[in-house]
Amino acid sequence: MNDDPASVVEAAFRHYRSQNREAALPLYADDFTFTSPQDDHIDKATFFERCFPTADRFREQRLLRVTPADRELVFVYYEYELTTGDRHRNVEAITVRDGLIREVQVFFGGTV
Repeated sequence: MNDDPASVVEAAFRHYRSQNREAALPLYADDFTFTSPQDDHIDKATFFERCFPTADRFREQRLLRVTPADRELVFVYYEYELTTGDRHRNVEAITVRDGLIREVQVFFGGTV
């Protein structure tokens, strides 16, 4: 597996969209935490139970920018269309260390 943080992040998004949980799980550290306006530092098990299965809400999701900020931090700017037709953009700050996603912080954007 490629340990480049941006490549790890892009793979995680692909596995989420295809709902390939088996391929996604090894990308996340055991001490992984996920924070969004709806979730406060939830752990890996809770993330895969609550958040990972939500891809069916999307008609489309496009990564607009995957930008490494330093050796571990990657910013992802993406746009998605819900099955309702609503379009939104979000930013995620994702920490990848030793080839594993350690932390995700999601910042919700507005309707496009």
